[in-house]
Amino acid sequence: MSRKRWRLLVTDRSKAQRLAEELRLHPAIADLLSTRGIGNREEALRFLRASLRDLHEPDYLPGVTEAAQRLHAAVRTGQRICVYGDYDVDGITATTLLWRCLRLAGADADFYVPHRLEEGYGLNVEALRQLRRQGTDVVVTVDCGISAVAEAEEARRLGLTLLITDHHEFHETLPDAEVLVHPRLPGSEYPFPHLCGVGVAFKLAWAMAREFSQARRVSEAFRQFLLESLALVALGTVADSAPVLDENRIFIRHGLQALQTAPSPGLKALLEASQLAQRQPLQAEDLAFELVPRLNAVGRLQQARLAVELLAATNPQRAEDLARYCAAQNDIRRKVELRMLRQVNDWLRENPDWQEQPALVLSSSDWHPGLLGVIANRLLDRHAKPVAVISLRDDPGYGSLRVPSGFHAKEALQLCADLLESYGGHTAAAGFRIRASQVEAFRERFCDIVRGRLAANLDDASLVIDTELPLAAITPGLLKTLDAMQPFGPGNRKPMFLATHLTVVGEPRAVGDSQRHLLFRVRQDQSRTFRAIGFQLGERLPELLAADRQCSIVFYPRRDSWQGWERIDMQVVDLQPGPTPQLEFLPAENFSAPHSPLASR
Repeated sequence: MSRKRWRLLVTDRSKAQRLAEELRLHPAIADLLSTRGIGNREEALRFLRASLRDLHEPDYLPGVTEAAQRLHAAVRTGQRICVYGDYDVDGITATTLLWRCLRLAGADADFYVPHRLEEGYGLNVEALRQLRRQGTDVVVTVDCGISAVAEAEEARRLGLTLLITDHHEFHETLPDAEVLVHPRLPGSEYPFPHLCGVGVAFKLAWAMAREFSQARRVSEAFRQFLLESLALVALGTVADSAPVLDENRIFIRHGLQALQTAPSPGLKALLEASQLAQRQPLQAEDLAFELVPRLNAVGRLQQARLAVELLAATNPQRAEDLARYCAAQNDIRRKVELRMLRQVNDWLRENPDWQEQPALVLSSSDWHPGLLGVIANRLLDRHAKPVAVISLRDDPGYGSLRVPSGFHAKEALQLCADLLESYGGHTAAAGFRIRASQVEAFRERFCDIVRGRLAANLDDASLVIDTELPLAAITPGLLKTLDAMQPFGPGNRKPMFLATHLTVVGEPRAVGDSQRHLLFRVRQDQSRTFRAIGFQLGERLPELLAADRQCSIVFYPRRDSWQGWERIDMQVVDLQPGPTPQLEFLPAENFSAPHSPLASR
């Protein structure tokens, strides 16, 4: 039996029907647009075309014009500039983009990425002092700095000009920097508040291009640079799990095209090392599952500066060497991660009562602090409950928290603040420092919090379905229209379709390593037969065999190409035995698509 409640979205049929008629869309596509809050022709066209012309003017972004003018003056007077970034992929791509823009403008510029374990996230005083000793005059941050009040004071004392560009949440007191660039500053009227760090950096680069071109129409060199940089923006936006809406959707759509048609030497080498160079077309999930982990592995295990060097590389051989190094680091990351997960699985088998707790809080002195977020995400996916994992290699140790939709990670840590050395984060993910002596008290308090009022909204055991789709309607034309719904991600999730009264054809079987996946064939009424693959559903084979060859599925249709042949398969997310599924109905206006967890700090 399915472990999840199936909840079918109910849309305004008149609006969906009107969209279908006006735009000549299949009713299922009109339903998808309707469930995303798109109710008229103009909104639908803007969503489907995702044109670069629909990007918002950079001048609207608070502080961006002043920052561009200040950097222009710094270049003109020969001041030394340092781009201060972050070690995650959003920060790495933002650092690369802005540094390359400054170099194109003729700046004396360098970049600095703090070491994840030795320095931690964000601006730090010692790094600022080091930069000043090395002759830096201007520091411009990307993807960090909006909470660095003390560090901004030190920068001023050192005589550094500090420009902060960021997108993270900030406190009531803002840092006293020369310029703050942020989409959600008090009084901001910027139309889209969900830019990530590299998105903000792109807007600054666009404003700089106008400043250096002395015109709103930028020079050809800057125009080409901005178009090529969309690949970096797509990569960072996907990595940061930013909502795939509005500008982010445009960035990813066109960034994927740039990555496929004209990648930089560094990105080309990364694609080849990831076996993606020949994939047509590239999709956002290719970035998320192949490119992002390779870049992240360097920052998690070693020094993220090397990842910036890869992305900025102009020498193909140097790019190839760095891409191989990233791939090797990712292989090491996988092995260490697998060892950590096996240890957790052993503990859970030996202590079955732990799985009865409302949350998992696990700690070890053997765990690598740079992989805690990855492990927490894996355990969250598997157990559908809040997970905190703690490395006690040092004291205080590092902790990473991941939570399901409906639970606020940072708010939960606020209620444990007296047990922690420090903490920070977002709704879905947070990080903290904790003494070994406080871990047991933290476990008890955190489980009580989850058990109590903060847990009331946990709803990860439901599967939200967009609309019902007859198998006879699945054609190449439908898939082409579905392509226009891409890229998928948080805020624009991959559509989930329902098919009922299916007949299983032939013999279903479990396939893959450890028979983890389920492979079978289905048809509906007199429709043609479709191949269906359920990843991680291999253990459900007995249910399917016992169902008298009848089932219902939640799925997504996809193309599968092999040796020049193309067919349409069904990627099965869940199944229920029997012809008629158990369903609940959910008004579309009451549904908010949950965002994927953000990267841990």
